[in-house]
Amino acid sequence: MNAPVDFTALKTRQQGAWASGDYAVIGTTLQIVGEQLAEACDLRCDERVLDVAAGNGNATLAAARRGCLVTSTDYVSSLLERGAERARAERLNVQFQVADVEALPFADGSFDAVLSTFGVMFAPDQRRAAAEMARVCRPGGRIGLANWTPDSLVGRMFKVLGRHLPPPAGVSPPSLWGVESHVADLFGDRAAGIQVTPRHFNFRYRSAAHFVEVFRDWYGPVHKAFAALPAEQAQTLERELIELLESLNRAGAASLVVPSEYLEIVITVR
Repeated sequence: MNAPVDFTALKTRQQGAWASGDYAVIGTTLQIVGEQLAEACDLRCDERVLDVAAGNGNATLAAARRGCLVTSTDYVSSLLERGAERARAERLNVQFQVADVEALPFADGSFDAVLSTFGVMFAPDQRRAAAEMARVCRPGGRIGLANWTPDSLVGRMFKVLGRHLPPPAGVSPPSLWGVESHVADLFGDRAAGIQVTPRHFNFRYRSAAHFVEVFRDWYGPVHKAFAALPAEQAQTLERELIELLESLNRAGAASLVVPSEYLEIVITVR
């Protein structure tokens, strides 16, 4: 029999990974995803919106730009600071609060909409995270998600990482949040309806080597993976990532443009 997963210890390691590097360097390039999600959720002025696992605030800013009353949360305070810097620059009134999506410190039905762009999918206890998002969203409210699919660039990248640093036993892959049937199972009868739209985000870098350099320096899980591996294995990981990127590149030899599929999901809460 497999030992139960120690979610507390796992989450502590995750926090350390996401706090390393500086995700904001990557996150700001993904802003268009937050804007599209805000439109998909048809956000209205003065609606109460919660952004969970908000990172540096892409969905947060998108909702605030539409006049919503936004609370931005993440369990890594340094990422919230990046979001707060962006909000101040745009004169947006946003509340920032350190919070774990698996234990949200808000009353039932506190929000009209709950959003997450490439965030909640990394919560280790997926069922608890889904239950918490549904709990704090009012009946008839919307949960809006953007989740990488298993076959996306990011999904494949994590498979490459997993060959070198196997993920903890008993924990579901984050990319399952990019499978419609899995999301439907997670939310179950809490969902009155689920609308799913496949989309692509284009990663744009000078080259595959440039992509790996940026992610190695700034993207927490990749940064930690390279730091944990001996030099020879790190070189192998770099080569495998470059091979993956080059196999998906649609820009030719002069640049790198790699589409990465994600699901845009809008759940109406029962």
